[in-house]
This record gives sequence, C-alpha cells and structure tokens, in this order.
Amino acid sequence: QVQLVETGGGLAQPGGSLRLSCAPSDIVVSINYMGWYRQAPGKQREMVSLIHSGGVVRYAESVKGRFTISTEPANNTVFLQMNSVKPEDTAIYYCNANMRRAWNVDSRDYWGQGTQVTVSS
Repeated sequence: QVQLVETGGGLAQPGGSLRLSCAPSDIVVSINYMGWYRQAPGKQREMVSLIHSGGVVRYAESVKGRFTISTEPANNTVFLQMNSVKPEDTAIYYCNANMRRAWNVDSRDYWGQGTQVTVSS
C-alpha cells in the first residue's frame, strides 16, 4: 500500500521559516495533484496549497505571499516553504496527493500522517 511520507515541521518563532516535504513511499504510475492541508485545534481541515500536474497552483488567502509550494518531479516530492510564519499558522499539516498507484486501478486521494507545526515565541 502506497503511503505519503512527510518530513519537516516543528517549532518556529513568529517571522521565522519552516519547510515541509512529502513523497510517496513507493513508485506510482501518475500524480494528478499534490499539496497540503492543515487542521488547527477546534477547527476544520483547510486547504493550504495545491499544485496540479499541469502547473496550476492554488493558495489559501491566509498564506499567499508567505508560503511557496514546489515539486521535484524526479522524486514525486512536494515541498511547502513557509516564510514569515505567524502563530495562527500553528496546526497539523497533512500532505495530500491524488495518485494512480497502478495501471489497473483508478486515481484516488492519499493522505499523510500529519506533521505538527507550532509557531510561538
């Protein structure tokens, strides 16, 4: 079973930076999009940023100009560079990817296990 493996996260001071990365644990046939969601305590999970295979990028309004999503296609890796972080960015960040793991199955969404990001002085 393919899994999404996340790295990065941790503690940052307000105004600081963090970098998240995520990649499938095994070879997949194709990826339609990859990106990040987050869930703060007591709140619903929300989209942070997504990047489609055709290059279209989406950002939540709250992170525009501060976060940058990018990919390394050779390794099917997606990154989230988080700059000028704020306390309200504190949440569990989940990697999301719509992938086809084999030619005889349909594409579907996969989720990472989540990584904690805490912004505090």
